[in-house]
Amino acid sequence: MEALFAPFEVVFVQRALWGGVLVSLICALAGTWVVLRGMAFLGDAMSHGMLPGVALASLLGGNLFVGAAAAAAGMALGVTALNRSPRLSQDTSIGLLFVGMLSAGVIIVSHSGSFAVDLTGFLFGDVLAVREQDLVLLALALLVALPVAVLGHRSFTALAFDPRKATTLGLAPRAAHAAMLGLITLAVVASFHVVGTLLVFGLLIAPPAAAALWARSIPAIMAGAAVLGCTATFVGLLVSWHWGTAAGASISATAVALFFCSAALSRLRPGGGPTPPDDDPPAPLHTDERSNAS
Repeated sequence: MEALFAPFEVVFVQRALWGGVLVSLICALAGTWVVLRGMAFLGDAMSHGMLPGVALASLLGGNLFVGAAAAAAGMALGVTALNRSPRLSQDTSIGLLFVGMLSAGVIIVSHSGSFAVDLTGFLFGDVLAVREQDLVLLALALLVALPVAVLGHRSFTALAFDPRKATTLGLAPRAAHAAMLGLITLAVVASFHVVGTLLVFGLLIAPPAAAALWARSIPAIMAGAAVLGCTATFVGLLVSWHWGTAAGASISATAVALFFCSAALSRLRPGGGPTPPDDDPPAPLHTDERSNAS
């Protein structure tokens, strides 16, 4: 038992654990919709799209979190604007912005004298360097993400399973899509400092995907994803402590390993394969409700 809990007697490992738990909760709320809507490529592009903002903030001596948030917001606005063009598919729009933002970020970072250090920190993060103020920011991000997920649940559900029905029901699909993008952006920006942009998907996608194989409702997927994400954080930090591996990578690798274990176990149950969520579709709105939703 001492081997399980001894590492968490160290203050910086305690902060890393709390940081990972907060990130797991945020990613559970946003990652569930990423998985259900098949938006993994968008999340990947969003994380890399932060590079120009982070690089510019680093060169100017500004706050990296603010720089990342500004760049990610710009990326989200760009995706929203390009999606309005009927001649461009969503993947094409995302791919163009992905390459453009990543190239701009590398160009900016290349003017820094600490190119390798800055880029490594951006890509892989440093969960063991989480400070108290970082925990405060993560807690605030969770306080913002939670009401967005709760208030937008009905619209997000309709948008995920039948966007045309969302329009018919007067659920303002464009506004719902923008809110969902904002939720994903918040999760990515809040998480990159802890596990880095390349590894953030270990917590953003793997836990919800693993929970989706068993859960029969969207809230259950979110709850399962939160539990699995927190478990991956705890186990990943233990692996990092005892084996001397990179903490962020250990957390993400554990999350992915939990997904494959979940997928393998789901094949053993009767009927094998994933259990689709059975959330009831949103009920039609009355006239007054429809005007309020718009």
